[in-house]
Amino acid sequence: MTVVASILCSLGVALLWGGSIMAIVPIVDGVMHGKSIPNLLDDWNGQATTRIVELDAEIEVRRQQLADAKPKQQQALRAQMSSLESLRSTSASWRSFYERLSPPAKRWLPVTPFGTLVVICLTLLGSTLLKSLFRIAGTFFTARLGHLTGFELRKEFYRRTLRLDLETFRKTSPGDLMNRFTTDVGCIAQGTRTVFGMAIREPLKMIACLAGAAWISWQLLLMTIVIAPLGAYTIHWLAKALKRANRRALEELSSVYEHLEETFSGIKVIKAFTMESRERSRFHQSSKQYYRRSMKIAFYDSLVSPITESIGVAIIVAVIMAGGYLVLNRETHLFGIRVSAEPLSHGMLTAFYGMLAGASDPLRRLSGLFNSLQRAAASSDRVYELLDRQSTISDPPVPVKLPASLGRIHFRDVSFSYQRDELVLDHVDLHVERGETIAIVGPNGCGKSTLMNLVARFYDPVEGAVTLDGIDLRNVRVRDLRSRIGVVSQETLLFDDTVANNIRYGSLEATEAQVIEAARQAHAHEFITEKLADGYQTLCGSGGNRLSGGQRQRLALARAILRDPEILILDEATSQIDVESERLIHEVLDKFVQGRTVFMITHRPSTLQLADRIVVMDQGRIVDIGTLDELSQRCELFRRLAHLDYRQSA
Repeated sequence: MTVVASILCSLGVALLWGGSIMAIVPIVDGVMHGKSIPNLLDDWNGQATTRIVELDAEIEVRRQQLADAKPKQQQALRAQMSSLESLRSTSASWRSFYERLSPPAKRWLPVTPFGTLVVICLTLLGSTLLKSLFRIAGTFFTARLGHLTGFELRKEFYRRTLRLDLETFRKTSPGDLMNRFTTDVGCIAQGTRTVFGMAIREPLKMIACLAGAAWISWQLLLMTIVIAPLGAYTIHWLAKALKRANRRALEELSSVYEHLEETFSGIKVIKAFTMESRERSRFHQSSKQYYRRSMKIAFYDSLVSPITESIGVAIIVAVIMAGGYLVLNRETHLFGIRVSAEPLSHGMLTAFYGMLAGASDPLRRLSGLFNSLQRAAASSDRVYELLDRQSTISDPPVPVKLPASLGRIHFRDVSFSYQRDELVLDHVDLHVERGETIAIVGPNGCGKSTLMNLVARFYDPVEGAVTLDGIDLRNVRVRDLRSRIGVVSQETLLFDDTVANNIRYGSLEATEAQVIEAARQAHAHEFITEKLADGYQTLCGSGGNRLSGGQRQRLALARAILRDPEILILDEATSQIDVESERLIHEVLDKFVQGRTVFMITHRPSTLQLADRIVVMDQGRIVDIGTLDELSQRCELFRRLAHLDYRQSA
């Protein structure tokens, strides 16, 4: 509805724009010669009648010549008669038109020149006011359309982005995503406003003026715009260059965003190592590259208006010369080509000039929109590049339903790689029984966290399969699987919301009492009520930056406890907790893990004591499996890792 309304408003503006220019004819041919519109219609009717009489005489002469002509001359005479008869038919149509207009004109319009001028001026004023109303309505509707486009596109972009797999997020930087969400979507919204506003209204105004010029003499119009194809080719070349330059500039702007995001998130490290000057230098380089791209766009953009203006002036010069020749010499032919049935009057030629001038103004306005449209096109390519990307993790066409109680997990000859020919997991085979607690240890980069990512199906193995009760996880609906898994990682993320809502993120339907109980089990209740100003209603800040690392981990553990998952993944979940809190949390975990399948990535001996079995990994392979006592006796790698008590995950 908004699109239709904006187009109708643009159409109304265009018709009134062209119609206003036609007021030149009665002013120049009528008022300036002391005539009213009824007098002018009578004159035109008389001229058409005279012209019909002259054409009838010429046709009769040709008919007589045809009777006496030789066969070779007859074809040429028939062509001349056909042309004369066509001209007579046109003149007769105009006479009929003038005869129909004359009675109402004499009845309703003034008969004096000044009265006619007053009516014309009042009509122009009224049409201008009506045109202004159409422009106001059109601007409102196009603004609404632009904002709706941005609103809907951001929602869809956000929805599609959330559905993408982790591999896409690993390859796409947050700065680039933010640039697409903000700058690119904003450019598309502005482009939509431009397209359904000026990009429709101005061409319609131009079409209305060209149609008026063609009505006066379409032959003269065609002869005066022969230079237009050259201009069209030049504009096409500039469009391609501008779109290409805008796309590269947006990519450079993404680099600037990436650098800013990296700087702000790593500001502590930058200051600790006194690397401010190095970061300023890097930012200078990325910003300078964006500046160079922007200047290239500015150069191309600067060419558009002069080129279009030069083309417009060339056309107008051609029209002035051709029209002046026709009117001053009372001719109807130019270069042997008939351009009008009757010699053009001063008013008609002036209206023709006015129509071309009226068409050139929209062309000038459009040249100013050129870069904006190309920028919007480049932004659209970047946004839809991500919108069209399909997630590698998707639901099967016919998903298999998981059993009511989850059982055995089997990593069946699993291999995985982030990059081709670089295996992170190399033919891993592991059985985990229901209710079993498995600890996974190994040096950094050995594939511990990657193995856990396969359980939650953040990634799919490139070889082998992960099965649950014999069901390949790729045959299960992702939402059904993850709803029964709880994850607590070392890099704890909290949202910029209240403490209660961050805990409730594990189960949105949980009551306040259940939230508090989960916090008690995670030994978070004490610091929430005693150290936080607003207790459970305290805002955590962006990423939980208002809390310490240990506080964030305890809230994340409370979130997992509230979820009450059947499968629990603890990835260095106690790495930032003090010794006393760790002891208390271990007591909670000792009870909480009962009846659940638990995976723990840790090197702490105190945490390893909770495990039924310990899996030792190195270079993507399982090198040993056993209890704490068994591995302490026989596995040198395990002894080294456990005794050093490493506190960082792979």
